[in-house]
Amino acid sequence: MRLSNPMTDDIKKAGDTGSAVHIAHHLASSDSFQSLFQEGMSLVEETAMYLDGNGREEAKQLPRPASLAYATESMRLTTRLMQLASWLLLQRAVNEGEMSREQAGSEKNKVRLDKLSTAAGGPTWTDLPETLRELVDRSSRLQERVVHLDKMLYRKDAEQVEEATNDNPVASQINKLHAAFGKFG
Repeated sequence: MRLSNPMTDDIKKAGDTGSAVHIAHHLASSDSFQSLFQEGMSLVEETAMYLDGNGREEAKQLPRPASLAYATESMRLTTRLMQLASWLLLQRAVNEGEMSREQAGSEKNKVRLDKLSTAAGGPTWTDLPETLRELVDRSSRLQERVVHLDKMLYRKDAEQVEEATNDNPVASQINKLHAAFGKFG
């Protein structure tokens, strides 16, 4: 008995018809995206609870330079997570058919996914509470994953690369793999 895999079945069908496979679109509507979405929303909730509870108490115990770094990092963290949550909610709306990919692309231009600087490695970083540092690190890793998926889904040059390699199906598939997984080896 053969188990069906929707992603590989679509790839086989595309190979039969000669149409292009958009791996990123499959990934964005997959269980992997659901996992990413849940992780992002849980991180937002966990961060809010920390900053309003234990984080507030920990911040009161810090010396002045570390207290200033705490305030700065908590604002950066909150900003980063709100931007990531906005992007994740837009993508979920697309996945659920509440908005088109084009509408989401227009709306996502209001979302800033640029990397915010952090004090990581700075002189006060190690003075910050461990929980805050962990939340900053986790949010940065989540941001990297979202930025990567965003580039795969919405970059304008994807069609140009695809058109340039349409005559060579092997080159086309290699370019799609590079876009999906980055350069390897």
